[in-house]
Amino acid sequence: MAKTAKNAEIKTMSFEQALSELEQIVGRLEKGDVELEESIAIYERGEALRARCDALLKQAEAKVEKIAFDAQGAPTRTEPLDVE
Repeated sequence: MAKTAKNAEIKTMSFEQALSELEQIVGRLEKGDVELEESIAIYERGEALRARCDALLKQAEAKVEKIAFDAQGAPTRTEPLDVE
């Protein structure tokens, strides 16, 4: 099975699904009991999962807004959240 086909379903995973599988991969690699070829394959899948998580986080950040208040404390508008 081609790498692209194997990782195609990652594009539809939720953040939680991708993160959970990524944590499992990291755990397996940290143990060090995975053969070289399999290590390479799961590392590549891990990279695809990391990219998915990163993309979903960026989407979430773009949707988050903060509420601006006037001098009396009443909400007046929303503006993009400054995440830096």
